[in-house]
Amino acid sequence: MSEQRILVLGIGNLLMGDEGVGVHAARRLAAEPLPPEVTVVDGGTGGFHLLACFQDYDVLIMIDAVMDGRPSGTLGVIRPRYASDFPRALTAHDIGLRDLVESAVLVGSLPPIHLVTVSIGELSGLSLDLSPAVAAALPGISALVQDLIAAECAAAPKAVEGAAKAADGHA
Repeated sequence: MSEQRILVLGIGNLLMGDEGVGVHAARRLAAEPLPPEVTVVDGGTGGFHLLACFQDYDVLIMIDAVMDGRPSGTLGVIRPRYASDFPRALTAHDIGLRDLVESAVLVGSLPPIHLVTVSIGELSGLSLDLSPAVAAALPGISALVQDLIAAECAAAPKAVEGAAKAADGHA
């Protein structure tokens, strides 16, 4: 079993259609079997109250919509190291992920992050529904996040073992 705690954080505004895909994905993942060290949180539209998540977990897997010009429902994974590595915020968020990450850097609590991106088209008006293309991506998002979780859990014992050997002078 992994020693590290993993947070899956779905970001988005459910009232803005496809912009809420991160929350839809988090809710779907919360209903799936996950290892005990994984917590799934509906991060909604962000906010500085999410800073605690950066301090309380060893790895973050975030899911958010991006308007990157790719076809709606296209998935990607970014391993951002700096706030500037994050896509620009969508206008429906109160604050963007970039703002949240910059704040976490200031307080010195930025764990490794996997950002799962879901391409969307233009922001729609008020709607609780995802477009067909983005809704069809939900199973792929779940599979991608499950794969990231499995990779992190598999890597954790090696990281702990390596640290122990280094402490003993055997590395």
